[in-house]
Amino acid sequence: MEIIPAIDIIGGNCVRLTQGDYSQKKEYSSDPTEVAKRFEGAGIKRLHLVDLDGAKEKKIINTKVLERICQGTDLHVDFGGGVQSDADIAMAFKLGAKQVTGGSIAVKNPDLFTGWLKSFGGEKLILGADAKDRKIAISGWEETTEMDLIDFIKDYHSKGVQYVICTDVAKDGLLQGPSLELYKEIMKEIPGVKLIASGGVASVKDLEELEAAGVYGTIVGKAFYEGRISLEELSSFTRN
Repeated sequence: MEIIPAIDIIGGNCVRLTQGDYSQKKEYSSDPTEVAKRFEGAGIKRLHLVDLDGAKEKKIINTKVLERICQGTDLHVDFGGGVQSDADIAMAFKLGAKQVTGGSIAVKNPDLFTGWLKSFGGEKLILGADAKDRKIAISGWEETTEMDLIDFIKDYHSKGVQYVICTDVAKDGLLQGPSLELYKEIMKEIPGVKLIASGGVASVKDLEELEAAGVYGTIVGKAFYEGRISLEELSSFTRN
């Protein structure tokens, strides 16, 4: 299982939200690049970088943070938040992102997202499938659609999507454990999908259970920043 730490950015700073609520923001560092270097120093290979300002403004805002982390580390960075146009995705890759996560755009402009799949290939794009009560949530989770989570993933998997980050918004930031049964159901319904679990991880036991369930990767955020899981414990899961 890939361990994928998350760095969420507001105003250039490393923060975490609770259940996607911008009013429930906690700042952890004013130097996201330094945080990324700590992850890299522990042997971690991947990073999930989210431009929360971009998600709200519907365009990439924190370009300097993306560029500094990509230039200052060898981490495999997947970037999301505000990627809404051809110019945005081109900029993200130019600044050094190895993959781009698209969530809202895959809902609101499926033709554009499908076009990116054709242009860049399934290895370069990650589908962001965030759900509230099994319905897709978009725009920084401020809007819930009527789209069924599994149907949404199935449709894009059939169009070439290989990687999916699935966040159960109800779990995010609460440190109450991940949606294990939901992830098992997704993998059963959609064999072959590289599922990245996100939200709710609170302990090493959660990571062990997710690994046993067979998820491709797990995003770790608040549990690390709040000291529930150490860097050493995260590094013990990394692939050589």
